[in-house]
Parts: sequence; structure tokens; C-alpha cells
Amino acid sequence: MSGLGFLARARIVAQPGYSRWLVPPSALAIHLAIGQGYALSVFNLPMTRLIGVTKSAPGDWPLTWIVWIFNIAFAVLGLSAALFGKWLERVGPRHAMFVSALCFGSGFLVSAAGIAAHWIGLVYLGYGLLGGIGLGLGYISPVSTLIRWFPDKPGMATGLAIMGFGGGAMIGSPLATTLMDHFKSSRSAGVTETFVTMGLIYLAFMMFGVITVRVPPPDWKPPGAVARKPFRLVTTADVSADEAIKTPQFWLLWAVLFLNVTAGIGVLAQASPMSQEMFPARIAASGAAGFVGLLSIFNLAGRFFWSSISDFAGRKRTYMIYFALGALLYVLVPTTGKTGSVGAFIACFAIVLSMYGGGFATIPAYLRDVFGVYQVGAIHGRLLTAWSAAALVGPTLVTYIREAQLARGVPKTEAYTITMYIMATLLVAGFFCNLAVRPVDAKHHVKVP
Repeated sequence: MSGLGFLARARIVAQPGYSRWLVPPSALAIHLAIGQGYALSVFNLPMTRLIGVTKSAPGDWPLTWIVWIFNIAFAVLGLSAALFGKWLERVGPRHAMFVSALCFGSGFLVSAAGIAAHWIGLVYLGYGLLGGIGLGLGYISPVSTLIRWFPDKPGMATGLAIMGFGGGAMIGSPLATTLMDHFKSSRSAGVTETFVTMGLIYLAFMMFGVITVRVPPPDWKPPGAVARKPFRLVTTADVSADEAIKTPQFWLLWAVLFLNVTAGIGVLAQASPMSQEMFPARIAASGAAGFVGLLSIFNLAGRFFWSSISDFAGRKRTYMIYFALGALLYVLVPTTGKTGSVGAFIACFAIVLSMYGGGFATIPAYLRDVFGVYQVGAIHGRLLTAWSAAALVGPTLVTYIREAQLARGVPKTEAYTITMYIMATLLVAGFFCNLAVRPVDAKHHVKVP
């Protein structure tokens, strides 16, 4: 059997009697691995001490250089998902997962060589470019497959996989810390060896997904599935990826994802300092770290909870909840600071971050409802450019507004008030973008070959 034959779509068509519940574990194997990207910051300080080992020394990389590894990787995630989406639909999930695993695993190995040679450009090329391609392909490769296996529960199915991406940091962070502690010595911070080990571990873990993934036969339907009356936006037609970007629906959904992510990721990036500055006598650094950890748990759980809810409430109604409830909670946050209510502050952001995660998990099913299943993976890939844009805008917006407020003499306890109102305004704008989504005009429909 040739390698290409093993990877071909025709070789992964499920046989009669195959259980569709065997497919989510293959998707989780990919997403739990690439979700390590969210834990990349665990390497930040050790990589500023590669020469000094215990503290930064002359010639060590500054933190401002290292953070670009994350920035490049996640920018390439969105770009590669958009660029390779149609190729993924053509060659099938196994082939795309295989390339994702090679890129992500080799990204660690190339970066390890860059760290050993103390050449930051090689690290950018390794984890940033190669790893970023692995992130993008790995993120979208299970989506259309899961939607085809679970036409009756597309939100729940994609939520399962994308929940794995949110949970990848919960594995990657302690794994990296444990390995660095194991490999470090008086002459090494243990980063090079950790990158090599993690690259091999993740490559093997992702290959489980490559080997086990299956696609359903043509026109397959789940046995015993209870048919529900479809929501108005659920189509029986299909729209190609090239045609989808010509529709107003695509750009409305692009705005929906961009605005939801901008509001959430801006707060997530500043959660620790925000909690300490709004409650200076109540929340210390250790408490702020716990707060960030709690937000991560809600971000993770929201991906499955809200996407599953959308199967019963409909995608459009679920996003209406995200935006309306989120805007209300953002408006309430400054009040929690003024009244000193730490519990209410934490509750507001826990719910907001659950809907931030839910937005990622719900959008693939929303795209399926509007554009059909024909090239939904490719359409999803193009829509993820909204994530790349939001990742730049959200944290920058929160940081610069805070700095401007402090420069005006506003106390730190109130420096985030205007930011919260702006975030609420963004969510209100998202509410109306979502409200404007209508079924796609029939002129955009295509006949599936």
C-alpha cells in the first residue's frame, strides 16, 4: 500500500455497521495536540534565559522577540486554514490530518534546532510557520467530517472537537513544565530537549487521529435519528467556498465571529492584571492566576455546552444570547468594581468566556446551516481569518485604552470602565449583524458533483 493510497479519501470510507461515535476521538486527538498553542507562554521566561539559565544574560532573547512566536503561529493558523480549505475538501481528512501532524511535530523539531543554535529566526520558521500551518490544517480538518457524521447534532459534534482545542493547554502546559524540570541542568534550561520530546509526542498522538478517522458513505444517514423540524436557516442546498465569499451572509458571519472573539480575547489577554487592579486589596497575584484558570475552564466547557444548546435552539438564536447577554454583563462589570463584589465580577466574566468559547464551537454548524455541507470545511477556513484579525484587535484595544485612561489620571480601579462599555458596544453590533443573516439566495447554489 503506497503512502498516498493510505491517505486517500477512498481508503477511509466507513464500512457498514461502523459506529459514528468512533470519529470524535480521532478529532480530539488532533485538537488536544494543537491546542498546546494556547500554552506556548509557558516557554516565555525560560527562553529569555537560554544563556544565563537561571536569569537573563547578555545575548539572551528579550521577551518582545519571543512573543512573536505565538503571534506568527496564530496568524498563520488563520491564513493556512483559509488557503488550504478547498484542498482539504478535495483530498479528505486523513490526508489533511497527516500533513497537519507532520507540520506541527516538525515545527517543534525545527524550533529545537533554532534554540540550540540560538537563532530566533529558525524558531519563527519552526513553530511560527510550520507549526502554524499544522495548527490551521489541524483545526479545520475534522469539521466537515464531523458535520457529515452528525447531521442531526452538528453543534454537539463540532463542539466536542473544538472543546479539545480549548483543553489542549491544560495538557500542554504541565507537560512542558514537567519536561523542562526533568531536562534542566546547571548549563541548560531544558528547553531544547523539551521541544524535541514534545514534537515526537504530539506527532505520535496526532497519528492516532490520522489512522482512525473515517468518512461516511455517500448519502449516509444516522440510523434511528429523530428528525426535528429544521430551523429557517437550515438549507438543503449547497454553496461552494468561492461562491460563499460573494454572499452577504459570509461577511455577516465573519463580522459575528470577529466581534464575539474581539470582545472575549481582549479580556482574556488582560484578565490577570484587570482583576488585580480592579480589586487591589482583595485579589493578589496568586488569586489572579486562579481567576485566569477558572476562565479557561469556562472557555473550555462553553465550547461543548453552548454548541450543544444550538442544536435545539438554533444557531442564530444561540448567537443572539451570546451578544445580548454578553453586552449586559460587560455593562455590569464596572458596577461590580465600584461595589467591591468580587463574586459578581468573576461570575460575569465566567459566563462571558463560556460564550466566547461557545462562539468558536458553534460557528462551523452555523456555516453548515447557511451554506450546506459541500465545502463547509473550506468556508470555515476562510472565516477563521476573522479570528486572526480579532487576535490582533482585541488585546491591543484593551491595552491601549487602559494606558490612555491611566495617562489621563484615571485610577487603576476604574481604568477598564470605558473598555467594558466599548466591548458591550461591539457585542451590540454583533447582535445586529447576526440578526441580519438570512437564507442564501438560490443564485449562489451549486450542483454538487
